[in-house]
Amino acid sequence: MAKIKVTKVKSAINRTQNQKRTLEALGLKKMGQVVEHENTPNILGMINKVSHLVSVEEA
Repeated sequence: MAKIKVTKVKSAINRTQNQKRTLEALGLKKMGQVVEHENTPNILGMINKVSHLVSVEEA
């Protein structure tokens, strides 16, 4: 499977609880933090929910 890098680029302040939980589930806590995930439909769906808060690139 291909890997993708997800970077948190915006704050979760004043966001819904679901968006905050999605960021935590992706492993993102701090601004500028980068995590690497497999390119699966589950992960892509989570990224889609918080696409305005993260940036994605191929690893």
